[in-house]
Amino acid sequence: MSAALNDLVRNWLVKAHHDLLSARLLAIADTPVLDTAIYHCQQAAEKALKGFLAFKGIRFDKTHDVRALVAQAEEVEPTFSGLADDARLLTPYAVEYRYPGDAMIPDPAEFDEAYQAAERVCAFVLSLLPPEIRP
Repeated sequence: MSAALNDLVRNWLVKAHHDLLSARLLAIADTPVLDTAIYHCQQAAEKALKGFLAFKGIRFDKTHDVRALVAQAEEVEPTFSGLADDARLLTPYAVEYRYPGDAMIPDPAEFDEAYQAAERVCAFVLSLLPPEIRP
């Protein structure tokens, strides 16, 4: 694998890690910001999956649909099917709390569920990649 591809994959994974870290920090702040924190959960999963697809040389659309990214990854690694529920949970958070509407702030339990799902996606992706690419 080329150094440029290694860097690209690592950069996706660093961004995913930063989104996960941002989600946690926003959730535990003195004044929690759960609407933004839950968005970062979705973003962490999305970016980790895009890193995996890049590693495999698979082109992907500009999308926030974690379900679609999992389905694409599943084509080359069937065990991604185990992330279907997490993908279904996380996908709506790309927009759910980002704009004014009926639901403005998730409750802490909803955030915790999203955070755990994002952690599972990120950990699964990392488990499939060689150590030298991981951030």
